[in-house]
Amino acid sequence: MPFFQPNKYSPTAPVALPDRQWPSRQIQQAPIWLSTDLRDGNQSLFEPMSVSTKRRLFDELVRVGLKEIEVGFPAASQTDFDFVRSLIEQQAVPSNVTLMVMCQMREDLIRRTVEAVHGAPRVIVHLYNATAPVWRDTVFQLSVEGVMSLIQQHVGLLKTLTDACPGTQWVLQYSPETFNATELLVALQACHTAMAAWQVSAQRPVIINLPTTVENATPNVFADQIEWMDRHLQSREHIILSVHTHNDRGTGVAAAELAQLAGAQRVEGCLFGNGERSGNVDLVTLALNLHTQGIDCGLDFSQIDRTAGIVSDCTGLPIHPRHPYVGELVHTAFSGSHQDAIRKGFAAQQPDQPWQVPYLPIDPADLGRSYQDVIRVNSQSGKGGMAFLLEQQLGVRLPRRLQLEFSKIVQAELDLSGQEIRAEALWTLFQQHYVNQGGYEQHTSQQHTQSASSNQSHFTDSTKNSPSSRSPSNKSPMSGSSESTVEVQLQIHGVEKRGTGNGILSAVAAALGGAGQIVHFEETSLGHGTDGLAFALIEWQDKAGKRHFGAGLATDSTTAAIQALVGASRAVQDRTEPYSTLDERVDTHRAEAIC
Repeated sequence: MPFFQPNKYSPTAPVALPDRQWPSRQIQQAPIWLSTDLRDGNQSLFEPMSVSTKRRLFDELVRVGLKEIEVGFPAASQTDFDFVRSLIEQQAVPSNVTLMVMCQMREDLIRRTVEAVHGAPRVIVHLYNATAPVWRDTVFQLSVEGVMSLIQQHVGLLKTLTDACPGTQWVLQYSPETFNATELLVALQACHTAMAAWQVSAQRPVIINLPTTVENATPNVFADQIEWMDRHLQSREHIILSVHTHNDRGTGVAAAELAQLAGAQRVEGCLFGNGERSGNVDLVTLALNLHTQGIDCGLDFSQIDRTAGIVSDCTGLPIHPRHPYVGELVHTAFSGSHQDAIRKGFAAQQPDQPWQVPYLPIDPADLGRSYQDVIRVNSQSGKGGMAFLLEQQLGVRLPRRLQLEFSKIVQAELDLSGQEIRAEALWTLFQQHYVNQGGYEQHTSQQHTQSASSNQSHFTDSTKNSPSSRSPSNKSPMSGSSESTVEVQLQIHGVEKRGTGNGILSAVAAALGGAGQIVHFEETSLGHGTDGLAFALIEWQDKAGKRHFGAGLATDSTTAAIQALVGASRAVQDRTEPYSTLDERVDTHRAEAIC
């Protein structure tokens, strides 16, 4: 920094915990999740959500499996109060879902909060107060003793009010706000004071929530703080130890994960990390991190795009295209080497084996996403990406030699446009260069079969314009039987050609002058049922030893094969050679553009 002042900031003091245990532990199960999207997330928006919008988001939170949902700050907002009442009066809360409401330590606010949740079967009331030195001294001007008195008085009031409503199961959540900036002994005293006022027991458990209200240290320091509290809290068996991490340093997820190693049993946060300043911990990322480690996260993100759309609509906030797991581009590879590795990984992946596809830490299908956009092609991509798109999305599999040849054409197009190319445009480009480039128009064929017991012969006719079936034939048109002769008549650019052979392609080759040979032939069906098209691909070697590709696309396999051969042979058409270099292709395009 140009004006760095070494004494302006001071590092967070480390925790004296030389025998810390959390670094050698592993997370074994998912925590209890609490969504604070409707409270912490809502208060951080440009425009807070309406009752109807909050209801839409609440329903989605329930659908994905959240069992504890902080629904608002009913004492501070009429909208929040009305929303909480609507959930209770309309019986919109499933029996396995617990509402949580938040309240500062003020008598009038506590009374209003209890009024808001009256009649709910089970409620968590979240009381909090700031405990860190700068808040005590500067904001509230309270001593440590004054802070403890505040806690005792207001938790005691909540107990009195809730004891008068036995029809509801009441749970206290206490947060020493700014815990991570509070002296550990003071934070511990605050928690014990709240627990004593609530009279914690097996019948009256408590949630102790320890937040990084403003993240101010590396995640390992927070983990040390959590492990220290875990060791020193009294009546630990009656406590659910919770954390609420923020993302001011960009390490909210890491802090929550290390806190679980250190003893935290519960995590509060927002879907996709919404929240004050840099946001709360991202519950989606945290949960799917567990998923990729073979741990059932307990939440359903199998329709991740639906969830993301609802959250974005309700909050008015976009989701970054690089957002972990859910961003538009996070499962996408543009790099040629990455694409090649992914393509090979997909080919090797077995359904009953652990997921091991390079560059994809999670199977996009687990999130309800297709593989359509896993590989996308731009000027940085290689032949593997182009081949993957054509194969996965269109069912067109190119031989390696054709991949190399066509990739030069694609590269030139991309260097010229500077833009991404999608599968449909790739297919169009391929057809422009390879499908029926010989100008083939129609053909008539006659097959003469010599019977073993008779000299009688018969003929069958077929034309391009009247195929016997719209579905491609399973029989290859490469050759006939050893006892048959095929005669063909072709019309190419208005010129008739005739040839004879023991199969349709050998006859076509003869009609074209026999100036080479077929070294590779394959055919497949694109599409399904009566809408399917036959796709044929031929590699032709001319007399000089050079090889050329041609493709055909028709409603029957015979016509497609003839198209491919006519195009590949180059005997009757003036198709130019493939560009020998990328520069040649680009220069040609530039010249055409100038003209």
